[in-house]
Amino acid sequence: MLRLIVGNAIASVRSGEASVEKSILHAAVHGWYEGHVQGEDECPVCDFRGELPKHSNRG
Repeated sequence: MLRLIVGNAIASVRSGEASVEKSILHAAVHGWYEGHVQGEDECPVCDFRGELPKHSNRG
């Protein structure tokens, strides 16, 4: 997935569709999102900041 995201960013710059800055931002956002989705699939009840379930008291 990362290869596809980066490839799309490069293609958009080469075609003149987007600036380098916009392509980097787009790739970063989509890369983060894909990682989040994968994490949700792996552990639907985890909050990804440790082993605590979502909405639990961290204190």
